[in-house]
Amino acid sequence: MRLATAAEMRALDRRAIDDYGLPGVVLMENAGRAAFAAIRRWRGRLAGQSALVLVGPGNNGGDGLVIARYLSQAGCRVEIVLLARPADLRGETASNWLIVKRLALPVRELTDEGQVDEALAGLMRVDFVVDALLGTGLTRPVSGPFAAVIERLNQAGRPVVAVDMPSGLDSDSGRVLGGCLRAELTVTFALAKRGQVVTPGRGYVGRLEVVDIGIPEAAVRESVIKAELLDLAAAARLLPPRPADGHKGTFGHLLLVAGSQGKTGAALLAAHGALRSGVGLVTLGVAKGLNPIFEASLLEAMTVPLASEHWLNPDDLPALMAALSGKDALVLGPGLGLEEGTATLVARLYQELILPSVIDADALNCLAGKLPAAPAGMVRVLTPHPGEMARLTGLAVAEVQADRLGVAAALAREQGVVVLLKGAGTVIAAPDGRLAVNPTGNAGLASGGMGDVLAGVIGALLAQGLEPFAAAGLGAYAHGLAADRLARGLGRGGFLASELAAELPAAFQEIALSALE
Repeated sequence: MRLATAAEMRALDRRAIDDYGLPGVVLMENAGRAAFAAIRRWRGRLAGQSALVLVGPGNNGGDGLVIARYLSQAGCRVEIVLLARPADLRGETASNWLIVKRLALPVRELTDEGQVDEALAGLMRVDFVVDALLGTGLTRPVSGPFAAVIERLNQAGRPVVAVDMPSGLDSDSGRVLGGCLRAELTVTFALAKRGQVVTPGRGYVGRLEVVDIGIPEAAVRESVIKAELLDLAAAARLLPPRPADGHKGTFGHLLLVAGSQGKTGAALLAAHGALRSGVGLVTLGVAKGLNPIFEASLLEAMTVPLASEHWLNPDDLPALMAALSGKDALVLGPGLGLEEGTATLVARLYQELILPSVIDADALNCLAGKLPAAPAGMVRVLTPHPGEMARLTGLAVAEVQADRLGVAAALAREQGVVVLLKGAGTVIAAPDGRLAVNPTGNAGLASGGMGDVLAGVIGALLAQGLEPFAAAGLGAYAHGLAADRLARGLGRGGFLASELAAELPAAFQEIALSALE
């Protein structure tokens, strides 16, 4: 599913009007009618119900006026609250205002905070609220009567349907601009918006329904929209081939440089994630003092014991470079530790390795604040959680979380890397501007070792030949899907990272079978 910015949607609307001759009033009518149909699916029989329709001054308000008309015709008792002066309405919104006035639908005008109590006097008696205040065009914090209305509605707890975008939400970043209405349903037009699927925005959207308003498919197809919400179909298109006559060499050889004293579990979980994701061979480059643990714990992987006893350092570089011969990808970092010598080794490997690589966990922290350049044409996949992203960028965690898409895209562009920013609604960003948001996963992933498994999954997909952005996207989707499968049986908490790794083959099979339906 493609994800549009506000500017991209304005350009699509303009193309529909200017290039295809669709009048703006027709698009507004289509939008209002489609939103009304979604409300009817949500609320069932509307006759006898009552609705408060909040109308703003722009096109979103015009959509709300169309919705109010259709609700009234369906037998719903409608009251409109207009947060604007009628004389200030323009274009299609003004045209629909005249229709509403001629139909004599009840209207209250609200242009001052002191009028809020009177305008919303009947709020607790209505069955639901239609939010057509601000839409996708908001760029600054809400204030005045808009802020007061949003606060009052959130306190009231009445069911809300948002028209195109919950009022107060930045449609591009998902940031809350001062205050935001919490919707039970959001009906958005033509394409989903970026801010609806990332944290914190997705927590305000409720159920998201995308409806057609008549923008020609050719216009959408020709538009340059680089963001998408991953789904089963998209994941299936990314699956690497599994030829029937393949052998272990066909499916790639992954080197894991991971683990240290007290953190061998991270390396083992990354190896399990890789092996359960279809890679042909896994070799672990590990400190020699820890080698017996790996040999006894993971029968399916090979090991390369290095010179170090418990933590890797630059003395291990020659052996690691030799171990890279014949490998197809590298995972660097899970459980590696933060010793000074380890950090020096990580920087050398990052700068010198000509191999597709996943840089994860401790390796990211070793590079924080001094991320070096990788060899030309060799894109790294960085997999930070919000804290690691803050250390990489010098931002506060709150700043990262407030604009997950923007922060990930900026780091990817500036450093020439693929960034996978973990968290609810994992974001994947490529240097060329492509963005993807992963919808799979649940709160059960908030436990130790889950990220180590994910690093192994992405490394396995790189080793099987996927380009870095595809490997990161498919890896995130399959990893989250495995968690969702476990949650259906075990609940959204309490399952282990090792259990998640064991569920990966079934998750990949579900993705593969979806392509056959």
